[in-house]
Amino acid sequence: MSPPLSLLIVEDNENDALLLIDRFRRAGYEVSWHRVQTAEALLGALQERRWDVVLSDYQLPGFSGDAALELVKSHGQDIPFFLVSGIVDEETASAAMRAGAQDYLSKDRLDRLIPAVERELREARIRRERSTAIKEAHDRESRLGAITGNIPGMVFQLRREEESGNLNLEYASEGAYMLFGVPPGELVDDSMRLLFMILPEDRISFLETLEHGSRRLGTLNWEGRIRVPERDTKWINIRASSQRLSDGSTRWSGVMWNITHSKHTQAELSVSRSQLAELSNHLQRIKEEERERIARDIHDVLGGLLVGIKIELTLLASKLDSDASLAGRTKRIAAMVDDAISTSSRVARELRPGILKEFGLAAAIESYAEDFSQRTGIICEVLCADYDISSSEDTEVAIFRVFQEALTNVAKHAHAERVQIRLMQEGDEIVLQVADNGVGIRNTDFSKPRSFGVRGMQERVASLGGRLDIHARPKQGTELVLRAPLHAAIPAPASAD
Repeated sequence: MSPPLSLLIVEDNENDALLLIDRFRRAGYEVSWHRVQTAEALLGALQERRWDVVLSDYQLPGFSGDAALELVKSHGQDIPFFLVSGIVDEETASAAMRAGAQDYLSKDRLDRLIPAVERELREARIRRERSTAIKEAHDRESRLGAITGNIPGMVFQLRREEESGNLNLEYASEGAYMLFGVPPGELVDDSMRLLFMILPEDRISFLETLEHGSRRLGTLNWEGRIRVPERDTKWINIRASSQRLSDGSTRWSGVMWNITHSKHTQAELSVSRSQLAELSNHLQRIKEEERERIARDIHDVLGGLLVGIKIELTLLASKLDSDASLAGRTKRIAAMVDDAISTSSRVARELRPGILKEFGLAAAIESYAEDFSQRTGIICEVLCADYDISSSEDTEVAIFRVFQEALTNVAKHAHAERVQIRLMQEGDEIVLQVADNGVGIRNTDFSKPRSFGVRGMQERVASLGGRLDIHARPKQGTELVLRAPLHAAIPAPASAD
């Protein structure tokens, strides 16, 4: 069975209309039809529904086939229109077909009726599909234009020819004017204009990036500077996906963004960080100088006073042998003075170990580990593979302070019984390892709001240009690994340029 068919017949003779309907039914069509014979009835039928075909007699009382054709055309529907009459000459039929009728058929010879209608139905369907496709394409283009017009950048398509390497900007969105100060049409018409807007010192890297991208298809990501017509310099970022075309050329489709603000912010942040690092290093140097002064005062002044007290107390005790109670008290006082001398000596070493300046980092670490073991009862196993490590004073002081803080954390938090300490040189780096067998550190411990000890160690190591890794050991405990260059570069004063 052929598909249903709706026919609008303009005919004053009902028998002729039935004859036409019979032809379609014998051809297998399920026909729905309506007959009109006036202009008003034809207009009403066109407004009522959509018709597949209009079959019209040429001469009707008060109406004609030409008028029916004009009325169908003016209604705006693409409906195949056929003249079916027995009295129209060839010249009139040709004029009607030039005016828009699809074909002319004689009522006496209707053999061509079904093939002609089927042919025009196919053509009409093709025209509708083409019209729908064009409309959808226009809609997509309109939606794309609306989207790209609101993107704070320029959507583009750029093609690079394989042999010559020439660049052709095939498409540029309305964002071109905002980004480059040039209408998109001008950029598309003159693709080299875009290339020469890129600063010469950045243009080479842009071309090299395109060359590399044409060999290895992938995502294009490039940053550089452009100079717009107002002589203003901007930073742009280009991100695009690549496609190999049939002629061997490469096409990139993507977006160009204005990243000037983020670049300036990044530069200001870098300057700010540099200034903070410089200030941190300055404060550390002041702190070390103050520690050295306090340590010197404790050793020279307080230590000297305690030694003097001990001498005077010894002389006094020698004259009190006859009084056993006084002699016992003087011995206890002497023991307290000995403890004070020992404590002041230890505090002075912790503040500024003279052994660090005189004998180096390895000796200072061994000495401090020994004092730590005596004070806390935690066993320290020290292995210094390289005693002749030679580094700057600032580097050695910073590493020693990190070592002090690491042992302090072990004593306060680890609940450990043993600490393994390793100091060695690997290439141009000093490596310090401190590992304990305690409860171990958790990831949440690093985010505690008052974990200033860990942050202080990280800041010290960062100022040396080194790395600090603190992690839980696989079985038990915590391990700290410090890596720092032998000779850390002193940060230069920050510039705002």
